[in-house]
Amino acid sequence: MTGAAVSSERAGGPLERPTTPPDSDAGGRRTLRVRIQGAVIGDRIYTAAITLFALCVPVLLVLVAVEIFIAGWPALHRFGFSFLTSSAWDPVNGVFGAAPAIYGTLLSSAIALAIATPLAIGVAIFLSEFSPQWLRQPVAFLVDLLAAVPSVVYGLWGVFVLLPVLRVSVMPFLRDTLHLGVLPFFSGPAYGPSMLAAGLILSIMVLPYISSVSREVLLAVPRSQREAALALGATKWETIWGAVLPYAKSGIIGGVILGLGRALGETMAVTMLIGNRPQISASLFAPGYTMASLIANEFSEASGDLHLSALMAVGFVLFVITLIVNAIARWLVWQVSRGAGEKTA
Repeated sequence: MTGAAVSSERAGGPLERPTTPPDSDAGGRRTLRVRIQGAVIGDRIYTAAITLFALCVPVLLVLVAVEIFIAGWPALHRFGFSFLTSSAWDPVNGVFGAAPAIYGTLLSSAIALAIATPLAIGVAIFLSEFSPQWLRQPVAFLVDLLAAVPSVVYGLWGVFVLLPVLRVSVMPFLRDTLHLGVLPFFSGPAYGPSMLAAGLILSIMVLPYISSVSREVLLAVPRSQREAALALGATKWETIWGAVLPYAKSGIIGGVILGLGRALGETMAVTMLIGNRPQISASLFAPGYTMASLIANEFSEASGDLHLSALMAVGFVLFVITLIVNAIARWLVWQVSRGAGEKTA
């Protein structure tokens, strides 16, 4: 800017600015219009591609559900609702009922969550609140490493280590020493392969999933949340219990449901430890069956179309149960998040 222009501007006079020639302005507008149109076309292609990718997931889910349902329809049509309530599983006579497998799946998963959830949350609290910085990463790595161990390795460890310990020490201790044998849950002979063994191995397998999600959620809690509680005179434990855990409740519930989904579908390790007996028993010492282990055991040996259809129907029931569990998990997370938002407001 020249000195004359500056003086004119300070004096309040008009400041002359260079003007663009008409031809140059029209050319610039044409170039800008071409660029905008090109960007719009690119955005449309990008949006269409991303939408297609997003639609692939629900379409694939529907196709899997339809295919399993069609394959299992002959058994579902023949046995009706009794397929879900009957305990008979007799491939020779063509009589099939999935109740023991459904019961075993739900019970073994419940045992796993009952054992793994307190341990996983305890590990997450230690790593996020109490652990020194130099110890946090090694311990977190070792816990997460449990998720990388193949299920067949867990099964082998269970067969050679866990089952003998349960049969010789744990089951007699619970039944005889603690006199819990009077209860139906701890009655009967100590076979070793049992619902308790399946629940224990599942608890080890789902622990890293719950712990990892809970740890990340607790670390994401704002520091001001802790400082506010400490400023009010709360102790360390009161701060965690009253300020940190309620803030992270929705994420912790999501981690627990993630572990439940893992437990519902586990096959190999459970098949090696549960005993594979199609019978409903209240005792945790008795052998049992799960839907995944039933399919794994008999799918390759299915001798008739009805037997194969019954196994596919079991797979469809497992698919529906998994969807229901995930829907309940979404609802719980939404309820907890909404409740936390209302309290904050």
